[in-house]
Amino acid sequence: MTVKQLSLPELVDACVQSGVPGVGLWREPVRSYGVEATAKLVRDAGLTVTTLCRGGFFTAIDPAEREQALADNRRAIDEAAALGTDTLVLVSGGLPAGSRDLHGARERIADALAELGPYAESHGVRLAIEPLHPMYASDRCVVSTLAQALDLAERFPAHQVGVTVDTYHIWWDDRAPAQIARAGAAGRIHTFQLADWTTPLPEGVLNGRGQIGDGSIDMREWKGYVEAAGYTGPIEVELFNERLWTRDGREVLAETAERFVTHVAG
Repeated sequence: MTVKQLSLPELVDACVQSGVPGVGLWREPVRSYGVEATAKLVRDAGLTVTTLCRGGFFTAIDPAEREQALADNRRAIDEAAALGTDTLVLVSGGLPAGSRDLHGARERIADALAELGPYAESHGVRLAIEPLHPMYASDRCVVSTLAQALDLAERFPAHQVGVTVDTYHIWWDDRAPAQIARAGAAGRIHTFQLADWTTPLPEGVLNGRGQIGDGSIDMREWKGYVEAAGYTGPIEVELFNERLWTRDGREVLAETAERFVTHVAG
């Protein structure tokens, strides 16, 4: 998504040229290009698919809508397995229209995970609940903190359900480092993502993620937290940013890799 202006073949080629060994993919471009074709494209280039994004949106009250969501998530699990990734990232869903019942919405997420966890396990895929910043609670994700995500995940085996740690969404929470340790001790950190926090946020707030090093987040500090918790998996950079999308995608990818070295790995 960081360089969504690139086609999948362009993205794969740019990753190879920049020395990026893996890529987190989104379902929409994968389905447009073809799941099997994408899997072959990435595999032939020697890359790995780190995660697939996204499943989720479990909070509907209407039974037919809930069944549609479950069916779509089963398809997402199938797609993740076909791509060779073991992790499907979940954005759980906001409040249904007219509802103010956060507790009920979160319980419906648990109900969905109970159905999907065994299906995912049978396909070699883990579900990774991603808490989103509280500004998204009404319309996108009623899970706003790592503590809330872990309270849900811990109802299920760790090899079925864990969490996504995304700096953009949790950097403000002084309890998050302890929750990262909690997740790591149980083997529930399924992916780690980076984006910086810059202000002012754009209208709609969705596409306001900053390039690494442009904002308020100490990326090396958060990398230290997940490493101390035992996480050794891939680190993804996921930027929703209109300004970056207007630029040459190869330049953005190269810049992002350089920023990673400077602000995260160096």
